[in-house]
Amino acid sequence: MAARTGFFANLPILALALASFGIGTTEFVIMGLLPDVATDLGVSIPDAGLLVTGYALGVTFGAPFLAIATSKMDRRRALMMLIGIFIFGNFLCAIAPDYWLLMAARVVTAFCHGAFFGLGAVVASNLVAPQKRVQAIALMFSGLTLANVLGVPFGTALGQEFGWRSTFWVVVGIGIVAAIALYICLPRRIAATGGSLIAEARALAKVQVIFAMLISVLAAASMFSVFTYITPMLQNVTGISAREVTYVLLLFGAGLTVGNYIGGRLGDWRLMPAIIITFVLLIVILAVFAETVTNVIPAVVTVFVWGVVSFALVSPLQMRVVNEATEAPNLASTLNQGAFNLGNAAGAWFGGLAIIHGVSYQDIPWLGAGIAVLALVFSIWSHLMDRRDEVFVETAASA
Repeated sequence: MAARTGFFANLPILALALASFGIGTTEFVIMGLLPDVATDLGVSIPDAGLLVTGYALGVTFGAPFLAIATSKMDRRRALMMLIGIFIFGNFLCAIAPDYWLLMAARVVTAFCHGAFFGLGAVVASNLVAPQKRVQAIALMFSGLTLANVLGVPFGTALGQEFGWRSTFWVVVGIGIVAAIALYICLPRRIAATGGSLIAEARALAKVQVIFAMLISVLAAASMFSVFTYITPMLQNVTGISAREVTYVLLLFGAGLTVGNYIGGRLGDWRLMPAIIITFVLLIVILAVFAETVTNVIPAVVTVFVWGVVSFALVSPLQMRVVNEATEAPNLASTLNQGAFNLGNAAGAWFGGLAIIHGVSYQDIPWLGAGIAVLALVFSIWSHLMDRRDEVFVETAASA
């Protein structure tokens, strides 16, 4: 698949971004609807929070199976199949009559998530010049950030006004529009890349690939240990109303959008140094949030900055995995989406566990900061391994 330039490169990537907008909306909007879902289905907030965990685990364990199932399939055909699963899963969410059937529907929806973003990221990066690959991935992921700017707050407002099921019906409509855009805009044939599954599996066993995925897990866990419970945090600690939470989520989404843009630029500049610096900033911001969450204006400002810093990590971490698994780009990219969502599940679970055992909502950001410290340690370790390998190669070449 030859790299394109200008408008013709961006059009299929924008179609991928539209699909990622729908997928991001259905993933994240549940946080804004958590109290409504819990009340309607007669479960506690932590139990409702497990809908986040269930979705994330669906991505984590569904991604490898779908990656294998689509490994030899034309990329365009595979992406169309995955968006079809997404539409069907959200239809099931909209009609689910109880908690456990909603959980099952969320898991079905999640099956397409990891494989779609994994395959889509590789397709997007191959449509542009090599020096713009991280920016192409960031453009595709802009749909995910816009989901938080538009999809989550408006989906939350819609669900609060007309019932949470109405939000999922709208997402079904978004999915149908995205499927049409993909059909029209994607190249007619996008051949599968990579070698045999055995060769790709061997590539995934590299230490740096494992480190890259572990860092993705920890980055996501840091974010979701806090973000899963952002609505009750803002209501119970900051003291703002349910409707005002919608505007804070809108601002958070704006922060994600800015962070996505910055992350794409930094990733194409110097990948690992950018990741390390971003983790340092993330730790500081979460520590600050534990103090500012008690006051409206400081809390809102901190939420925005937190969104910027958190999402500046996403496209660089995705590119890091693809770079380190050059023999297995599709499988590695897909599994890294599973890694992100394993982190989502772990973060939501750790946050809920902390609340159950008496940790206050105000102190939850400290949990996210602690997880980010672990991510920073592994990032520095991985970067030092890179430097060691570079010195070894230079020494061998001069010998």
